[in-house]
Amino acid sequence: MLKQLMFSFFVLMLTLGFGKTSVTILIDPGHGGKDPGHLPNSSELLQEKDLNLIISKKIGHYLEHNLANVKVMYTRTTDVYPTLDDRVHMANSKNIDYMLSIHCNGSPNVAVYGTETHIHNFSSQDAYKWALFVEQQFRTRAGRKSRGVKTGADIGHSLQILKYTKMPTILVECGFVTNASEGAYLNTLYGQEIISSAVFRATRAFLKYKHPNIDFSPEMASGPTYKVQIMSSIDPLDTNIPEFKRLGYDVERVTTNSTSMYKYKYFIGPFKTKKEARRAQKDIQSKGYKDAFIVNFE
Repeated sequence: MLKQLMFSFFVLMLTLGFGKTSVTILIDPGHGGKDPGHLPNSSELLQEKDLNLIISKKIGHYLEHNLANVKVMYTRTTDVYPTLDDRVHMANSKNIDYMLSIHCNGSPNVAVYGTETHIHNFSSQDAYKWALFVEQQFRTRAGRKSRGVKTGADIGHSLQILKYTKMPTILVECGFVTNASEGAYLNTLYGQEIISSAVFRATRAFLKYKHPNIDFSPEMASGPTYKVQIMSSIDPLDTNIPEFKRLGYDVERVTTNSTSMYKYKYFIGPFKTKKEARRAQKDIQSKGYKDAFIVNFE
């Protein structure tokens, strides 16, 4: 009897998320390749498949660089089309803890706009809690119109990615590409950053709620570190632009509270020693950023 009780307690602890030291999240950029997804009403705007990939990578970047003990995987990182069966199989065969599918919506009614987060049904309590966090972030912090959490019953059919995955899975509709205003918003760097950061914050809140025993605090370097500031800007620049990519370093963008008009700073690093930072500074200066300078972070 005692062994049976101990086993039941062990199963309960695993169900509640105790005993784990890290989590793995599979991010699924919807559609891709031959499947464009929803099409915008203007040829100047990106198709859904492209927006899904951009936003997914931004969310993954936020998760990897701002949380410890979180591993991020993707169903695709380029413009290819994994079938729905492929996506479900990957989720169920790779020891995935949570799956996040990213989409943009569409409607024949061009006046329709807003975000939605889909779950299979309300019996998936973890997925429902996660979805609530997402829509709360969209509504309060991102300033978007939230259309709420939707189930298969709400839309009249089940979604394969939600029905057949074994782990808590949510599908986020980031907005309607068929709405002129929202479609244009989703095509801006600003809009993509706002949407991505909202999903990140919601996921961080969910993980901390679900796994209170895991320390998700990003590791802090001991002692002083050095970064090289390469430039500043009035408007935010995507850190994946070709001008940054050719430098051969990961570029970090930081938003400041300065009274100056230049609200965004761009850094490479960190470096453990000033000698390493000085070497990188010279390299960056030789590539055209003559005003690059070293910043000491205690």
